[in-house]
Amino acid sequence: MSVTWRGSAALAALTAAVITAAQLGTAIPAAAAPGPPPGSIASMGDSISRGFNACGWYVDCPSRSFSTGTDTGVNSHYLRIRAVNPAISGHNFNDAESGATVADMPGQAAAAVSQGAGYVTILIGANDACTSSESTMTGVAAFRSTLDGALATLKSGLPNAKILLISIPDIKRLWQVGSTNAAARTVWSLFGICQSMLANPTSTSAADSARRDRVRQRVIDFNGQLAAACIAYGANCKYDGGAVFGYQFSLSEVSTWDYFHPNASGQAVLASISYAAGFAW
Repeated sequence: MSVTWRGSAALAALTAAVITAAQLGTAIPAAAAPGPPPGSIASMGDSISRGFNACGWYVDCPSRSFSTGTDTGVNSHYLRIRAVNPAISGHNFNDAESGATVADMPGQAAAAVSQGAGYVTILIGANDACTSSESTMTGVAAFRSTLDGALATLKSGLPNAKILLISIPDIKRLWQVGSTNAAARTVWSLFGICQSMLANPTSTSAADSARRDRVRQRVIDFNGQLAAACIAYGANCKYDGGAVFGYQFSLSEVSTWDYFHPNASGQAVLASISYAAGFAW
């Protein structure tokens, strides 16, 4: 995802945050003061956090990860923190796994604990909604239960660490910006990418439109659970308020190898948005 904001970025993020708060039936509390910048960072998540397809053909590119990467063009969370706390240098751990779902979070949490991370970013859920069909998406209750287990591991093993839960991008936006592009449609079909959302991309039938809306709603529901889980976690956790979900990315911010993952510019935008919505040391 690397382009310009469509309309007001602040308004998009605020709208997503208001939607999430309404779903939860509660106001999202003000974040606690971030405290001093951390001396180490770990990323948990899926291929987005691994920088997949951001530097090569169907390979992980962790150097271009929005979270722990070292590429100055991306300007990751790690590099932003290193600019104010050089002691973090070399203490950037990418525990994410391409293809990961929420079911992989407990294992990744254990890895972050073993590394003694002082700051953990978590971006998970795209693969729980982007499946081979709508029927195979992860259930909302199961998503929350597994997420809570991972967060419990972090809270027990890293009681002083700051945890940032990042909202899942709006995958319906991907369909909106790519469905008119022949190359994108071909790649989505050839590689079976996110068929729950991207199947029959040119169809305007009521059934396909309703399916896309239901898949988008599942992402919104997952984001609501991320927000609620963060509130339950306590002062050391912050949810991005829907900032990433609310960002209206363009096709030029997506890898042309799969028309799904953020390219290097997209990773840079993701770093900027998520960092500003987080603790922003």
